[in-house]
Amino acid sequence: MIDVVVVSRNDEAQDICSYELANADDSPLPAFSAGAHIDVHLPGGLIRQYSLCNHPEERHRYLIGVLKDPTSRGGSLAMHEQIHPGTRLTISEPRNLFPLAHEARRSLLFAGGIGITPILCMAERLAHSGADFELHYCARSRERAAFVQRLCSSSFADRVFLHFDQEPETALDAAKVLATPRNDVHLYVCGPGGFMQHVLDTAKAAGWQEPCLHREYFAAVPVDTRADGSFSVKVASSGQVFAVPADKSVVQVLESHGIDIAMSCEQGICGTCLTRVLEGVPEHRDLFLTEDEQARNDQFTPCCSRSKTPLLVLDI
Repeated sequence: MIDVVVVSRNDEAQDICSYELANADDSPLPAFSAGAHIDVHLPGGLIRQYSLCNHPEERHRYLIGVLKDPTSRGGSLAMHEQIHPGTRLTISEPRNLFPLAHEARRSLLFAGGIGITPILCMAERLAHSGADFELHYCARSRERAAFVQRLCSSSFADRVFLHFDQEPETALDAAKVLATPRNDVHLYVCGPGGFMQHVLDTAKAAGWQEPCLHREYFAAVPVDTRADGSFSVKVASSGQVFAVPADKSVVQVLESHGIDIAMSCEQGICGTCLTRVLEGVPEHRDLFLTEDEQARNDQFTPCCSRSKTPLLVLDI
């Protein structure tokens, strides 16, 4: 864990603030790669993940952008209401679950709303290395689009395309942009679930192959839990069996019996709680595993996923 201090806070767009973090002891921060994020420990025991959006060669600071989400579970509200210059925070070292494929001949970057944060870092890295890319940034309006000035004044401004819902003439034509898939062209998308699904569905319809599609979700899609039933989990190391009722997650049940599993997002996005499954068939509800990984049924996210079989045997 790293102790940091908030050096500055800036309004980047309507309901979006950026926070510049520096090591509390003034030493260089750990290196990171484009697409990486950090866990930020907030008041009240909350832990939230935020993508790094400064240039990946910078070691004196980390820069994150945070949307004040009206449906917040507490994290973004805490950032906006309680975190100011001078505030001390604890963060994790950077992790990258959304890395660039450096072997790509060309990269297509798609960002929706606050999803610009990891995409911006990717654009900085690609531009610095002389790579071929273009960036499409979609937002409801110019007032809600963060880092636009930085994008428009960058060395790669001619490769940035802005699309705003309130300006129909700027609408993104995803089918046109994605019309010619190639195995050496890679697509990266981050933003609201509906936006991401539109981009990915359009790509797949055009013939893009899964290895060329990269995504990072910020929030889970709502799941209808009314039909959830109960099942049991078995701890392979001890043989203990615990019932998981319809209104509890596997993590909650295990914790109630003194078995702690590392957890962060609580929505199946970050992969922190990923656990091996030795027997049984999970009902996957995460956005972390790929479709192929889910089909293997040898691991699952116990923070949100459930079971299709009466018993899951877990490798813990």
